[in-house]
This record gives sequence, structure tokens and C-alpha cells, in this order.
Amino acid sequence: MSSVEWLYGRNVVRAALDGASRRRPYKLAATPPALDAVADLVPEDLPVDTVSARQLDDLLGTREHQGVAVQVAPYPYVDADQLLQTDVLVVLDEVTDPHNLGAVARSALAAGAGGLVVPRHRSAHVTPAAVKASAGTLEYLRVAQVTNVVAFLHKAREAGFWVYGAAGEAATSYLQTDLTGRIVLVAGAEGRGLRPLVARTCDALLSIPMDPPVESLNVSVAAALLLYEARRQREAQGEPGRRVADEARHRAGGRRGEGRRGEGRPER
Repeated sequence: MSSVEWLYGRNVVRAALDGASRRRPYKLAATPPALDAVADLVPEDLPVDTVSARQLDDLLGTREHQGVAVQVAPYPYVDADQLLQTDVLVVLDEVTDPHNLGAVARSALAAGAGGLVVPRHRSAHVTPAAVKASAGTLEYLRVAQVTNVVAFLHKAREAGFWVYGAAGEAATSYLQTDLTGRIVLVAGAEGRGLRPLVARTCDALLSIPMDPPVESLNVSVAAALLLYEARRQREAQGEPGRRVADEARHRAGGRRGEGRRGEGRPER
């Protein structure tokens, strides 16, 4: 694994230069117009190379850089156990497209989720392409890699989370489900969906109502719908959407099933 990598795109570079970013910038490379667009965030001690767009094309192997790139340390994944101190988590089950990973991360951060979990193998990871697809939001979101998704979901349940999987064939709509309390939302790749053992580990499988002939939605769309329904329900109860800066302030003494009881909460 390389000790450094290049992130690119104006929103991404602005996020990487923001003091709240999760990794250190080492060098900036930019065309003069693009440098003007990020100059307010460039630290005085950060080396800056003024380059042409063609030079950036060659450096990055893409033309999607918008004239600016920043060299940074590798993405600092967190220990998955740290994410169990939050209230809302997203788990992606073998989603291999980095653009989908980035789009889900963007929705997760916007909706107030505390973090994202992905498999260590057979999955997209936090690459420059994923960060670009997230519009830079992956620089703020905590992401963990796990060797075994099923084992992590069992651990989350033991920690007091309800685990809900997105599945087009499910009889229960996400709109009929209690998504308050501490929850893990699990989504798989479009077309394939959740692996059978992952699906069986969930407390319930939830579907998204769709009119024919549409049979499925992109994983990033499905995740966004579930995340914002969870946020809507929390705000309806007077509980504001969680901000990433408040992740550690989870409800003390939370037990499995905390939140509303009765209809909308599956039995265990």
C-alpha cells in the first residue's frame, strides 16, 4: 500500500484542506484558476506546485480533477468497535463500485449517521475515486473495514442495535418500520442484494415501494431513503439528527430494542 495518494476535484480538495479532515495534506498541485478557488484553505506551510491541466491528467490518470489535486496520507480506517458508540450505522455488503460507496457515504454524513462499515475483501474501499464520488464527504465520515460482516452484525445486536436489511422482496415497507433507537442499516449491491447469511442475520428485511416495471434502485438511493426516514422519525420525536461531531454522545445505558415498542419493531 502506498504511503501517500492524490485526491482530486475542487470540493474534495477543499474538504481535505479543511481542519476537520481526517488525514494530513502533504502537497497541492493546481492550475492557477483552480488554486484561486481553494486558496483560502491552503496552509502557509503546504508546498504548492502550479501545473497545467495536462500535467494533472498525466499525474492522476483522469481528467476529472477540475484543475486541482492534493497529496494526502492514506485513509485512516477506524476500528469497527468505535462505531458501536454511535446511534445510526450503515453497512455495505460487498458493494464493489467506488462511486456507490462515495454516494452512500455522502448520504450517510448528510443524514447524521455515525459511520460506515464495509468488508475488508470483495468491496469498494476509500479510494480517490470514492472520495470524488462523495464530493469530499468521505474526508469527514468514519469508515471501518471488517473481515466478517455477519460477525459484526451479531456484535452490533449484542450492543443494543436493531439491524435492518434493504431487500426488494421483503414484505415489510421501510415506511412501516420503527427506525428510532439504535439502528444498523444494511444494503447490498443492486441486482444481487444481500448475501443470504447477511439477510438472515438482520432483525428484519425492509422493502421500498416501487411501481412496475421498476424492480430495484441503486444502492445509494436505497440507503438514502432509509437514512432519511430514520432521521424523519427521530426529528418527529424531538430527537435532532445526529451530527458527526456528536457521535460519542450516544444514549447511556442503551439496551437492545430501546426506542418505541409495539407495531413496527420486529420480535427477537
